[in-house]
Amino acid sequence: MLAAAVLALVTCVSVSSAQALQDSGLEAGRRAYELSDYEKAVKVLQDAVAKNPRNGEVLFLLAKSHFELRQFDAAVANAERAVAVAPENSVYHEWLGRSFGEKASKSSWFSALSLARKAQQEFETAIRLNPKNYSAFQALIEFDCAAPGIAGGGEDKALLKIQQLAAMDEAEGHYAAGNCRRQKKDYPAAEVEFDKALVNAKSPDLIFDIGDYALKRNQPQRLLAVVEAGHKVSPGDPRAKFYRAAGLILQKLQPDEAEALLREYLNTAPRRTGYPRPALAHDWLGRLFENQNDRDAAAREYATSLHADPKDKTAQEALRRLGKA
Repeated sequence: MLAAAVLALVTCVSVSSAQALQDSGLEAGRRAYELSDYEKAVKVLQDAVAKNPRNGEVLFLLAKSHFELRQFDAAVANAERAVAVAPENSVYHEWLGRSFGEKASKSSWFSALSLARKAQQEFETAIRLNPKNYSAFQALIEFDCAAPGIAGGGEDKALLKIQQLAAMDEAEGHYAAGNCRRQKKDYPAAEVEFDKALVNAKSPDLIFDIGDYALKRNQPQRLLAVVEAGHKVSPGDPRAKFYRAAGLILQKLQPDEAEALLREYLNTAPRRTGYPRPALAHDWLGRLFENQNDRDAAAREYATSLHADPKDKTAQEALRRLGKA
C-alpha cells in the first residue's frame, strides 16, 4: 500500500512538473508575442510544442507568430494542427482561414484558387461553430464580396450574410456593407456605411480599419471621428494617437502635438497586423516636416521609412521630390 501511494505521488508530481513547464513555455511565448518579438515567440513555442504536441493554445499562438513574420506556410501548418487538436474552436478555424488567404495572395493563380476556397470553408466553419464570431463573419463577407464566382465568391452571397450580421449587431452590419462597397470602389456608399458603423461600433479593429480607409482618402474629419470612437471603446489603444496625428497633419494644425503623438505611437504600438506600420508613421512625420518646409528633417524621416520598408513607394517618391534620393 505504501509503495503504491509513493508511486502515485511521484507520478502526480511528474505530471504537475510537465504541466508547469508547458504553461511556462506558453506564457513566455505570449510575452514575446505581445512585445512583437515574433522570432523569439516562435523559438519558445516550438520548444513547448516539442514537449507537448497536443496543446492547442501553444499551436495557435505559434501559428499567429508565423503569420506576423509573413511565414504563411508555417502559419497554415500550425493552425491546421491547432484545429486538429480542438476542432470545435471557432477562432482556430478563423485564423486557419486567414492564413490560407494570405498564402493565396502570394501564390500562382491555380494554387491561389484552391487556397481561397479553403479559406472560405474555414471562415464558414468558424461561423457555424460560433455565429457571434464577428471577425470571422467580416472575413467571409469580404471574401464573398471580392472573390469571383469561380473562387466561390459573389456579391449576392455577401449581401445575404450582411443582413444576417446586421440582425445580430447593427454596427458590424454597417461596417460589412461599407467594406463590401469599398471592394467595389463605390467610395461614397462605403463612407455612408462607415459613418453609421462608427456610431455604435464595439470592435477597435473595426473602428481603426475605418481609420485606415480615411487615411488613404486624406479625410481628416473622418479620422478624428475614428479617434473619438476608438477612445470610447479602447481608451489606451495606441492607434488613436496615430490617426489623430494624421488628421492634424492633413489640417496643418498643432504640429508639435502631431509629432509627439507619432513618436509615442512608434514607441508603444505593437508591430502587428491591423496596426499602421512604423514605416507609415515615419512617412507621416516626413509629411509633417514638409508642411513646415524643413526639407532635411523630412528627408531623414522618409529615409528611416525606406530603411524599415525598402518597398515604400511613398518614401521613394518623397525623397526624389526632395532631391535626396
